[in-house]
Amino acid sequence: MENVKHSIWKDLLLLFIKIVAIILAFILVFTFLFGAMRYHDPAMGPAIKDGDLIIFNRYMQSSYLQHDAVALEVDGQKQVRRVIAMEGDTVDITEDGLFINGALQQERGIYEKTERYEEGIDFPMTVPSGQIFVLGDSREGATDSRVYGAVKVEDTMGKVMTVIRLRGI
Repeated sequence: MENVKHSIWKDLLLLFIKIVAIILAFILVFTFLFGAMRYHDPAMGPAIKDGDLIIFNRYMQSSYLQHDAVALEVDGQKQVRRVIAMEGDTVDITEDGLFINGALQQERGIYEKTERYEEGIDFPMTVPSGQIFVLGDSREGATDSRVYGAVKVEDTMGKVMTVIRLRGI
């Protein structure tokens, strides 16, 4: 009988160690490899909406491509914005729309006209080395590179991998 009690306690201890190891592995992965944040901003609608959970990859920073959604923090506010232009690209916004390197952009999923802001950066602008130009998908009223300029790639948090809808749960 004593061997059975000893065996049960040993099994429980091993189970506890396994649970702690899994929790630690999960914490390490989401601290160093991936990140998560709750999104509270209407600027990326309809692709990403207020209340969604965003999972991003911290190690995709060096491989951003045009149209990638990236997580970043500007003036203490966490944002998700879409990469519009890469280093060396020339961005211009006119009454005709958004131009990248002289070509008018036809963007899928963008339902509003891209316009300049009264206050903000001057156009045309060439994106400096090591930086990206980002815009919100919901262009009217979005705080993005039209306001704060190009963003250093090293200042971004990572590339958005997954959007989980949490509203109403």
